[in-house]
Amino acid sequence: MNPATSIPNVPLNNGVAMPQLGFGVFQVPDDETTAAVTSALEAGYRSIDTAAVYGNETGVGRALASSGIAREDLFVTTKLWNSASETWTRDNVLREFDASLDKLGLDHVDLYLIHWPRAVRDDYLAIWKAFGEINESGRAKAIGVSNFQPEHVRRAIDATGVVPAVNQIELHPNFQQAEARAFHAEHNIVTEAWAPLGQGKGLLGNATIGKLAEKHGKTPAQVVLRWHLQLGNVVIPKSATPSRIRENFDVFGFELDADDMAAIAALDNGTRLGPDPDTFDA
Repeated sequence: MNPATSIPNVPLNNGVAMPQLGFGVFQVPDDETTAAVTSALEAGYRSIDTAAVYGNETGVGRALASSGIAREDLFVTTKLWNSASETWTRDNVLREFDASLDKLGLDHVDLYLIHWPRAVRDDYLAIWKAFGEINESGRAKAIGVSNFQPEHVRRAIDATGVVPAVNQIELHPNFQQAEARAFHAEHNIVTEAWAPLGQGKGLLGNATIGKLAEKHGKTPAQVVLRWHLQLGNVVIPKSATPSRIRENFDVFGFELDADDMAAIAALDNGTRLGPDPDTFDA
């Protein structure tokens, strides 16, 4: 447990502690990001997830710098965008990483992720090898991947011997990724969920979720976030609305029972909202 907040920590496979609940800034414009992250930090979040392609690393950095929170109490994630280079070399990866650090105003990040495998171009192994160097330098406390299928992760491990600490994947009650979660558990990789609330595309209006929310006196979003936490997922809900940011943080004072968890498990229908990692040319 982070002593400054009520958020439990999840141990990564290299000993780094990662808050299980974080704050995402996907699709938040840079000029709105500072206010959103400031609201999140004030609510108690200590983990912030951004990415080069979001175009808001600078806004995140402004909020972190003005927060007054000690760097060691913060957990900052950013991601390399694959299309930043047509051909990846060690120098290209280091250049992109340095650019992210500059925008964030930091001398290190806590987690650096490859944003997509870009499997159609088959270039993620070169990137992953350079990530190992960044990790060894201490400028990224942990390294991982995002949107990697189990076969992509397995190939990266076989090629380098380096096991990702985290795989951040689309995961919500309609797309529960049981195979990927089982693979991650087998290899001591933390599963991190993006689109944890289904991106506002109907999940929170589901009747089953609604009944559980009424049962526990919580909102549908709080029920879904609690489900993620009890599965062991790291979760990064996004909002630019201060009241919603606080609401999404208030998920530690209740617990779903076995019947509740089973009811949500039954909602898995294989509906992917984002691109297919096997074909997406990021």
